Amino acid sequence: RGVIILTDPDHAGERIRKKIAERVPGCKHAFLPRHEAIAKGDLGVENASPEAVRAALAQVRTEIPSAHAVLVWPDLVEAGLTIQTGAAERRNQLGEILGIGYCNAKQLLKRCRIFQISREEFEAALARLDEQQEAGASAHIVSGTEGERQNGQAFD
Repeated sequence: RGVIILTDPDHAGERIRKKIAERVPGCKHAFLPRHEAIAKGDLGVENASPEAVRAALAQVRTEIPSAHAVLVWPDLVEAGLTIQTGAAERRNQLGEILGIGYCNAKQLLKRCRIFQISREEFEAALARLDEQQEAGASAHIVSGTEGERQNGQAFD
């Protein structure tokens, strides 16, 4: 029992989520990925399929503000989640895997803390992310999108 917060995956939705969570202790949070909540240029929960909403609710997280930090800034740097090229996209995909939504690096650390994401869960999610990215890179190479051929010669 309790409150489950499921808002639009945009800045306004995050502001609403924050205000509710401040006023109602012990909230549970569900996050929809942006790509699941968009239709015809309109972003909102109302555009998500029932399956996407069920998947978000299946990954609901309970906020526990007093939890101590398991992960620290150097963990994010080492994982390529900040500072490096492509870090924002990696955070987006990691947030989807963990079911905590997209956030900047500072917010990622906070969400990992308040949702009590263990180092093991974080590392397993990173491994899954790396597998997905490797599979995606392999698919681009196989399909020929990584350097076309002209007169039998490959060029980049």
